[in-house]
Amino acid sequence: MKIEQIYTGCIAHAAYYIENNGEAAIFDPLREVEPYIEKAKKDNAKIKYIFETHFHADFVSGHLDLAQKTGAKIVYGPTAKPNFEAIIAEDSQEFSIGNYTIKAIHTPGHTLESTCYLLIDENGKEHGIITGDTLFIGDVGRPDLAQKLVADLTQDKLAEYLFHSLREKIMPLSDDLIVYPNHGAGSACGKNMSKETTDTLGNQKKNNYALRANMTIEEFKKELLDGLLPPPAYFPQNVLMNIQGYESLDTVKEKANNPLTPKEFEAIANQTEAVILDVRNEYDFIKEHVPNSIFIGLHGQFAPWVGALIKDVKQPILLITPEGKEEETVTRLSRVGFDNTLGYLEGGLETWKKAGYEVDSIQSISPDEFAKEYNTAPVIDARKPGEYSAEHVEKAINIPLDYINDHIAEIPKEDTFYVHCAGGYRSVIWASIMKSRGYHNMINIEKGIAGIRNTAVPLTNYVCPSTLK
Repeated sequence: MKIEQIYTGCIAHAAYYIENNGEAAIFDPLREVEPYIEKAKKDNAKIKYIFETHFHADFVSGHLDLAQKTGAKIVYGPTAKPNFEAIIAEDSQEFSIGNYTIKAIHTPGHTLESTCYLLIDENGKEHGIITGDTLFIGDVGRPDLAQKLVADLTQDKLAEYLFHSLREKIMPLSDDLIVYPNHGAGSACGKNMSKETTDTLGNQKKNNYALRANMTIEEFKKELLDGLLPPPAYFPQNVLMNIQGYESLDTVKEKANNPLTPKEFEAIANQTEAVILDVRNEYDFIKEHVPNSIFIGLHGQFAPWVGALIKDVKQPILLITPEGKEEETVTRLSRVGFDNTLGYLEGGLETWKKAGYEVDSIQSISPDEFAKEYNTAPVIDARKPGEYSAEHVEKAINIPLDYINDHIAEIPKEDTFYVHCAGGYRSVIWASIMKSRGYHNMINIEKGIAGIRNTAVPLTNYVCPSTLK
C-alpha cells in the first residue's frame, strides 16, 4: 500500500499522504499545504479527501487552505460540528481512494469526535490504521483538552470513553496492522510517547501501558491521568481556529512580508504592544540583542515554545531573524495560530547597530566557571519537573520554562542567581523573558546540565521544594 508519513520534528507532528490509481488523500495536514499539492502533482493524482482525525489543539490544520486549492472534501468523524462545509462520517463509513478503502472508526476519548482511519489495500487486506491522538507509540492521547468545549464533560468521562474505544474498537484489530499516529516524542498531547513514529499494533498491545490486558477502567484512568501537566495556553485557541476557520496562510504571509527600517521597527514597537521576537541562535542572542526582545530560536522546538509562552495567538509580533529566514519564521508561527506578525527588522541586528541604536546582552558563563562560583548564589533549573526529578544540581530550585509566567513572584529581582536547562536553549528563553520584565540579575549557565555533569558541582535526584522562599 502506498502511504507516506510526513513528519515535522519541531512540533512532533505526522501527516499522511496516500495515493492510488490517480487519487490521493491527506490526513491531518499542516498549515502549509503546498508540499502535499506537489506530491499529488508528481503522482499525476487529484487530492480527493482531507481526513481529519479530530479538532487539533496543538497546531492549526491546513484543511481549509488545502480544500480551497484542490477542491478536496474535508472529512471528520461522528459528532464533529465544524463551521464550514465538511463530510461528517458515520462510524464504519467507507471511502475510496483509487482501489484503496478508508474506513472511519469512531474512537471518542481524546476528544468526542476523535476518529481513526483503517487503511485497506486493493486486495481487501487491512494494512494499517491512522490513529490521530487516540493511540500513540507508547502512549494514548490526553483526555483533558476537549472538556471546556462541552458542558458537563470532564477528563474523567473522556478517559472512560477512551478506555472503551481502545478495547472495543482498536485492540480487536489484527496484530500485524501498522499504527500511524499523529504525534511522536515531544508533543504535549501525551506524556510517554516513543521516539519511534510507527509500530505494529501487536507490539503496542505488548508494550503500551494503556493496552495492557485485564486492565480495569480505574487502573487505566489512574495511569493515564497521573502526572498529566496542564496543557499549553494556546491549545484551546487552536481548537477554535480549527473549528471556526482562519485566514489563508497566503494572506498571513503577505501581511507579514513587511521589511522595516530600525526607525520604523522602533516606532511600531512603541506604538503597539507587539512582542519583539528574536529567533536567532541563543549564542548570538546572549552576545547582543534588541532591548526587551524575547529569544525563541528557530533551531529548537520553536512553534510549541511560542505557543506555550505567548498567551494569545492574536498577539502582535515583530521579528528579528537570520537573513533569509523571514518567511520560514512566519510559516512556523502560523502552525500554532500566531498570524499577527507586523513585520521584521530588515537587515537584522547589524542594521539596528549601524543606525546607532542600543543593544543589550545576557551574562553567561561556562560550566567550569559556574563550578568555581557554585554556592555563591541560588540556582534555578528551567527544565520540566520530570527532568529535574531525575537529576539536578544540589539545592537547585525548579521553575520550568513552561510555567515561568505563573512563578514570577518567586524570582528575586535584586539578588543575583544562576539559571540553566538541559543544553542551553531553554535557559536563554527563560532569561530573555525575565530580562524583558526588568530582571537583570541572572547569569546563564552555558550547555546546561549536560555541561555541569562534567564538573565537580554536586548533582542529586532528591526533589527540592519548588520555591525560592
